[in-house]
Amino acid sequence: MRRKVLAMVLSAVMTAGVLAGCGNSSAEKSTADTKGTDSKEATYTVGISQFAEHGSLDNCREGFLEGLKEAGIEEGVNLDVILDNAQADTGTAATIADNFVSKNVDLICAIATPAAMSAYNSTKGTEIPVIYTAVSDPVAAQLATEDGTPVGNITGTSDALPVEEQLKMIRATLPDAKKIGILYTTSETNSESTIATYKELAGDYGFEIVDTGINTIADVEMAAKDLVTKVDCITNLTDNTVVSALQTVLAAANDAKIPVFGSEVEQVKNGCLASMGIDYVSLGKQTGEMAAKVLKGEAKASELNYELITEPSFYGNTEVADNLGITLDESYVSDAAEMFDSIEVE
Repeated sequence: MRRKVLAMVLSAVMTAGVLAGCGNSSAEKSTADTKGTDSKEATYTVGISQFAEHGSLDNCREGFLEGLKEAGIEEGVNLDVILDNAQADTGTAATIADNFVSKNVDLICAIATPAAMSAYNSTKGTEIPVIYTAVSDPVAAQLATEDGTPVGNITGTSDALPVEEQLKMIRATLPDAKKIGILYTTSETNSESTIATYKELAGDYGFEIVDTGINTIADVEMAAKDLVTKVDCITNLTDNTVVSALQTVLAAANDAKIPVFGSEVEQVKNGCLASMGIDYVSLGKQTGEMAAKVLKGEAKASELNYELITEPSFYGNTEVADNLGITLDESYVSDAAEMFDSIEVE
């Protein structure tokens, strides 16, 4: 009987030891799960809302991801990207922003003014920061105050056009020109603001600005054909709808034998004569650096004034110049950031 009781006691002790061991394994598993959770928390989800599909905005997106990567936030490593394109439709831009909010992304990158305005409206009442890029006039878009201070949890980079430098370059290229045409979308705040600057400065260089407003991309062809009959040249803005239909504008201008000046390098590559513009990949990288600070908790978007690139560069296309019988000013060509000897249409 005593042997039987002793055996039962030993069995109970062994069972308790096994259970205790199981308890330790569970604790270790729990710790491992916690570490896994910490690892997941270090992965960021960023929604990128791109208003339209064209070279300059694509370059902004590329630069944005490069800027994040240089700051240690890399897609496929610790960054998940949700990319959506509004195809130049403001209603779609609003839907995209609402969708990002519903997914509770860590940050929204809004590329171009309509996308930025939509993202700002959608994120009101949330803690989701918005970092924009390619917004020509953040103040006119009511995304910043006159001194550059954000109006909320939103900031970014501006692609304000170097209007005076562009006018100087056009005058050097076309000594006898009098009228410059500008095609723009009436719903794009950035375009209206830039046209006002053109009209303010044009007289200083002996120019008159003739502007034509459109509502949708379907209006571009008729408007362009009418505008080329009234002017000596056209200068493009960073108007997303017009730039999306650049080849339509160029076709009308080529038929009229007048040049189109671009607002950035991609437009010159695709058939514009020349531009005093900015590098949109660099602009995007600058935006990515700002976004990285916000994601890492080093600063809040509401604490960062918007930034811009202040030094424009000259880009020229010699094939376009030859086709039009125009000689590009050598002082610009010699200091060009990049020259193209062919027209590259994607």
